[in-house]
Amino acid sequence: MDSLIQTIAIAALPVILAITLHEAAHGYAALHFGDPTAWQEGRITANPLKHIDPVGTILVPAIILLLSTGGILFGWAKPVPVNFGRLRHPKRDMLWVAAAGPAANLAMLLFWAALLKLAWLLPLNFFSLPMSRMAEVGMTINLVLMVLNLFPLPPLDGGRIAISLLPPAAAWRFAQIERFGFPILLLLLFTGILGSLLTPVMQLVGGLVGFLFQLPS
Repeated sequence: MDSLIQTIAIAALPVILAITLHEAAHGYAALHFGDPTAWQEGRITANPLKHIDPVGTILVPAIILLLSTGGILFGWAKPVPVNFGRLRHPKRDMLWVAAAGPAANLAMLLFWAALLKLAWLLPLNFFSLPMSRMAEVGMTINLVLMVLNLFPLPPLDGGRIAISLLPPAAAWRFAQIERFGFPILLLLLFTGILGSLLTPVMQLVGGLVGFLFQLPS
């Protein structure tokens, strides 16, 4: 029981930051490009209480941590409201609003990698070991969220990016997939197809980050 409590305590901060700052980044980008909806609802903030979804932010990651056998750690927050029609250039600006979330995860991935490097340079003590474990969780959750959200399936960020880049007629047809997006995502997840598609990408990105910070493999 003590080890489970310690695991949750160490993982709580990086998981909550990864999920909530991802959403806050969407809101900030939307405001920058003309849509103040998220700002008006108080969602452009790092305060996790504004973004936490009891199931996606707390329950699901906790269950995965407790039952983990090497699977993917993931979760979600309350989506930040974005009215794409209020953007100055809706189709073009949609790309930047969608990309802001994964970009925030990339920034946090690099932050946790730097912290892990620092922890390994410190003498082994009561502080460096928990810090390194927290940094490892932070790297993992941000890597997974970044790559998963870039998967080109609406309503994931990658799907929004694809809609922004496609010609108008093709973009409209592709956008119609969104109503089936979550069931399709679950089907791909539970059949293992999603893992087989994303794992090589995560290994590549993780390897590049490890090389950048000279982290042991």
